[in-house]
Amino acid sequence: MYTPDLHRANISLTGLSVGDAFGETFFGKEDVIMERLHHKTLQEGTWPFTDDTVMSIGIYRTLVSYGKIDQDALAKIFADNYLLDAYRGYGGTAHAILKAFAAGQHWKTVSQQLFDGMGSMGNGAAMRSGLIGAAFHEDAAVVTAQAILAAEVTHFNPEAVAGAVAVALAACICARHPAGTLTPAAFFDFISHHTPESDLKYKIRKAATLPAHYDIRTVTAILGNGIKLMAQDTVPFALWCCAHHLYDYEKALWTAVSGLGDRDTIAAIVGSIVVLSAGIESIPRQWVLQREYLEDSAFFS
Repeated sequence: MYTPDLHRANISLTGLSVGDAFGETFFGKEDVIMERLHHKTLQEGTWPFTDDTVMSIGIYRTLVSYGKIDQDALAKIFADNYLLDAYRGYGGTAHAILKAFAAGQHWKTVSQQLFDGMGSMGNGAAMRSGLIGAAFHEDAAVVTAQAILAAEVTHFNPEAVAGAVAVALAACICARHPAGTLTPAAFFDFISHHTPESDLKYKIRKAATLPAHYDIRTVTAILGNGIKLMAQDTVPFALWCCAHHLYDYEKALWTAVSGLGDRDTIAAIVGSIVVLSAGIESIPRQWVLQREYLEDSAFFS
């Protein structure tokens, strides 16, 4: 396994964090949100980032310190950052997992025992996997193996693991094609080829058949929009948003939030992927300025 490309991982984290914070601003009264979406109106003031960014910082820190995913270290960072600020939008299952980690329970015991031994199918492992694809983009097999390791710390269910692998692969292929040469078909083919057999893989193949001109309501009716907070109803739509805006970060993010549902997480996933093909300069400067300041955050300590 080669040394991770931390520069690209950092670019992915930037795209993720801006997407996360942007998406979080689109929760509220439905009529107000729909009006803002129609006119593409940004929320004023600072945009705080959520647990999506905090847990992705954990991935980045682990790669910096170990050059790979060290599961024990990653679990500790997750717990430490949770204790630093538990009010970042963590879901109920995440609260239970991270409190258990902080209390000294081993991550494998906690992760494996969730949901009567099935493990969590949530979208949390997928939302932080883009950095892994960026870091190890030269080798799809390494991307897959590292994404599985990162997912298992909190999500042992095969569907959640497949979602994490798919997002990492999407970031991987985008990191390889930064010059406008990647097509939606090639994007989906690469992900489908390497994603483990699963219901989620089937839905990714379905996403590949939906053209860009489809009404967003039709797309989310078929693929889901993250409202169930599961990998299977989050990742396929996120990848569809990416596929049709591979070289336009801003359009990709507006499409992501237009699906409603789990807006911050889908926008985080999309941001972490598309920034690798579109380039960090494709993120609107105003969005970066409005996102909560990230670079000297205590979550990196």
